[in-house]
Amino acid sequence: MAEESKINGLAWFVAGLGVGALVGILYAPKSGRETREDLISGAREGTECLRARARQAAEQVSGLVDKGKEQVGEYVERGREAVDRGRAQWEEFVEHGKNLVSEQTGRVTAAVDAGRQAYKTPPVAGEPTEL
Repeated sequence: MAEESKINGLAWFVAGLGVGALVGILYAPKSGRETREDLISGAREGTECLRARARQAAEQVSGLVDKGKEQVGEYVERGREAVDRGRAQWEEFVEHGKNLVSEQTGRVTAAVDAGRQAYKTPPVAGEPTEL
């Protein structure tokens, strides 16, 4: 928005130069040669002013581009850090899940073995038998 305002201001400045030159030609009590020299001088000044403004605009754009690159770099770095944190958490969850499965597998295996053992062992005399 500020850049658009500057461009509009520059356009009005150039238009003002043209109107001023026209009014100067119509009302100036100078000779044709003096008027032409004044017009040429004004045109040169206007050209220099435009060049200076163009340099300023180029510097501002360059600064904005550099700032944008820095911000993008920061966002990329933050993204990488978030991915690394997520990956570490995921690996932690997977490891925890493996440990739980291993633990439960051991319990189920022990229960199955105890059941097999109980099934193979004959009942002791005097103990009630379960049906």
